Amino acid sequence: MSKFKLKVSSRLLKKKIRKQGFVGQKHCRFCSDAEQEEFLDYKNINLLRNFLTERGKILPSRVSGNCFHHQRELSNQIKIARSMALLAYCSISR
Repeated sequence: MSKFKLKVSSRLLKKKIRKQGFVGQKHCRFCSDAEQEEFLDYKNINLLRNFLTERGKILPSRVSGNCFHHQRELSNQIKIARSMALLAYCSISR
């Protein structure tokens, strides 16, 4: 019998945790429902706020689950709403 314990590196532990935490592929909200795509407009502030962080940044598509085309359209609508002063460019939180 050996008295030596095997050391598991922190990198391998992180990999193991990352594999366990995988939820699955996210699906685009706008592709799955055609009616939702019509609501993607700069005047629909409540929908656009769902895709902003607390600091006012646009969520990336890997987090929001949007496809490439709808993520680009969403970011354009958010930028239009910001220029029309319907959305803030940033939020001050202290």
